[in-house]
Amino acid sequence: MTARALRVGFDGRTLTSPAAGVRRYVRELTNALLQLGEPLQLVALGGSGPVPPPIQRQPEPWHPPTNLGWTLVGLRRAALGAALDVYHGPAYTAPAWGVHPLVLTIHDVSYARKPEWYPYRRDLARRWFYRTSAAAADRIITDSRFSQREITAAYGIEDSRIRVIPLGVSPRFTPANGGDSVQPAPGKFYVLHVGDLHPRRNLGVALDAVLRLRGEDRAFADLILVLAGVDRGVVTALAQRAAASGHPQALVARGPVEEAELLRLYQGAAALVYPSQYEGFGLPILEAMACGIPVLASRTPAAEEVGGDAALLLPPDDVSAWTSALRAVLADAHCSADLRQRGATRAALFTWSRTARATYEVYRECAGML
Repeated sequence: MTARALRVGFDGRTLTSPAAGVRRYVRELTNALLQLGEPLQLVALGGSGPVPPPIQRQPEPWHPPTNLGWTLVGLRRAALGAALDVYHGPAYTAPAWGVHPLVLTIHDVSYARKPEWYPYRRDLARRWFYRTSAAAADRIITDSRFSQREITAAYGIEDSRIRVIPLGVSPRFTPANGGDSVQPAPGKFYVLHVGDLHPRRNLGVALDAVLRLRGEDRAFADLILVLAGVDRGVVTALAQRAAASGHPQALVARGPVEEAELLRLYQGAAALVYPSQYEGFGLPILEAMACGIPVLASRTPAAEEVGGDAALLLPPDDVSAWTSALRAVLADAHCSADLRQRGATRAALFTWSRTARATYEVYRECAGML
């Protein structure tokens, strides 16, 4: 007798979310879930554009014509009309009442733990809504043990309701074949940062390290810092900083990039620099390792979980340490090769298949199928 398919719904709008990390998580997770071969039916609630088969689409019912109206009214109505076994909110928000069992993914709680990085008035409402969604969830999924502790500290949610499920690396992220790479300018080389450009990403430290190397050593006179991600209000100040140093060409902000270009940027980089002061996980660390480039990251709890001993972990605000480490990686072939090898081994431990399997078990737990 064939087992009845577990019917799981999620917010279909997240497939086209303006947040690149949310889009990546939803697309990779849903694809990996479908590849498990388990009796599972995924339903995208609302959203526009095609959905990958065999995911079903539940049309949006009437709701106030705002994002908040969709989440508070339309999403709840769509979930109730879809006859779900489980609803999964893949990014921070969920219907605040009436939809159960409810699984919610919270990638990090920087907005609650470090509100000084989010000074805008609208974030007060967002922080309230995130807290309310977390309180309503039957189970919370988060990416790291660090985020689990932070969620408990921010919201008072007991550990028994939180499941730590690390993210994975897509098989698309591989080292370059034949040196095919994107270069910001002919004959120049670069270090790369990937991710939305928030103040907490602490990119002034990476830029200062690049500027010091350019000024101190002719071998690095053409070194560039390339930023791939949506500017959240920091690029203008960084560009002014580079110009004031006499090296305006040391910074290239590419903005958001498509998947194919992102892969080539990884493959062509001399190193990934990730000086963030706060992360819930840090997926670019793993993607860079999978692409065969050395990783320099801040010594933060999440980066330690993700990078292990395969990344150079540095004090977030020590420009001298970043400069010295970057010099070593760029000038010492043995150091670079060692980091590449260790990084490839580390990245192979994190797969979307493992993420999907653990997530599926959370669905079964919430649906009372264990």
